[in-house]
Amino acid sequence: MSRVDSYFGITDAGSTVRAEVVGGVTTFLAMAYILFVQPALLGATGMDRGAVLAATCIASALATLMMGLWARYPVALAPGMGLNAFFAFTVCGAMGIPWQQALALVLTSGLLFMALGLLKLRERIVALVPDDLKHAIAAGIGLFIAFIGLKEAGLIQPDANTFVHVGELADRWRPLLTAGSGLLVAAALTVRKVPGAILVGIGASLVVGLLTGVATFQGVVSAPPSLAPTAFQFDFGELFTPTHLGLVLLFLYTDLFDTVGTLVGVGTQAGLMKDGRLPRGGRAFLSDAVGTVAGGLLGTSTVTSYIESTAGVEAGAKTGLASVVTGTLFLAALFFHPLVETVGGGYDLAATIVTNPGAPPFADVNAHHYSIHPLTAPALILVGALMARSLASINWADPLAGIPAFAIVVGIPMSFSIADGISYGLIATSALSLTTGRGREVPVALHALAAILALRWVSSLAGWP
Repeated sequence: MSRVDSYFGITDAGSTVRAEVVGGVTTFLAMAYILFVQPALLGATGMDRGAVLAATCIASALATLMMGLWARYPVALAPGMGLNAFFAFTVCGAMGIPWQQALALVLTSGLLFMALGLLKLRERIVALVPDDLKHAIAAGIGLFIAFIGLKEAGLIQPDANTFVHVGELADRWRPLLTAGSGLLVAAALTVRKVPGAILVGIGASLVVGLLTGVATFQGVVSAPPSLAPTAFQFDFGELFTPTHLGLVLLFLYTDLFDTVGTLVGVGTQAGLMKDGRLPRGGRAFLSDAVGTVAGGLLGTSTVTSYIESTAGVEAGAKTGLASVVTGTLFLAALFFHPLVETVGGGYDLAATIVTNPGAPPFADVNAHHYSIHPLTAPALILVGALMARSLASINWADPLAGIPAFAIVVGIPMSFSIADGISYGLIATSALSLTTGRGREVPVALHALAAILALRWVSSLAGWP
């Protein structure tokens, strides 16, 4: 134990081995909902849910263990919320890109993340976008996730005229009761600051779902599912097209923001920041990049640092030993595939809609039914609500900050695209600053990026290739 203490600096950090173990377990419980949500979301693309679970467990464990053993920080990693929805519903859903090609985008973004570390360009890229827009991106993604959660709960459905509307509640009381029960439990426990609140909420939905017939019990423990259906299935065939390269940059940029924000937040809470900087920060970034590369290779979306790590810090974690505990628990989760199938299984709803080619991409409007996932919906809705807290950090008093931020916050869920929503805000920032004589307040590189994005929209409107 003295060697463990010496390596992780447990005593020097003012912690104990017991506190680190408790902190690691707490972090895992706070973020274990991803094990149920990830297979359900990526399963909508046609990916094998069991393979997605295995890839998620292994990629998360690898990145978290690397963070603990090498960077020695109490930060856990897993596929990021928001980026997984973007992968499933925008890239594979609305854009029609096969999941094999989407995995190639994830893998490439992870490799670029590594390269940025070697070239020391991360800080410059982060500094390019104003802080107000960074906060708006987080809030917009939160609304996007919550919107998907409301659909998965069965509350809203496609509509030919208004695009979405509240469905006939009498026809869907079972999934609504299932999702609503879980959401109420998770929200109440979150208010009371109970660790693992979202996971307990999913458990509540499971109980109600089994009673109402929304869920079918598949078992609890079994041998780990096979990785074969998704491992090394990535397809680079269309990588060098403008659309795919743009998506790679978007995956990279969003992962970069998530990682920076989480590392700074957790580092500050744990007292790890030194003169405003995070020692061994390069190792932490590389751990994140390795997780994303592993995810792309094995079959899951972008792996990133989780803000739920703060739950472990609150429980006493201050060193990388806590991450070692969390990573080990991710490996143990490989044996709970039947339980994940029980929670992540779909529930068919009748679609009382008028078919319309312009309807939202989250459902097959040419069919008379579609599948929802009410047991995991509470996690999506509550995570979206928590991400909306970023709205408070936006400088709404300055219209040059507020208007572009609003364009992002509204644009992401309304366009059902993180990429389009961000482009609205960047173009608005450049255009407003130039037309009001404040162009020098915006980096030249951002003006250039906005011009490229604007040209893309112009070419699309004009019907150019």
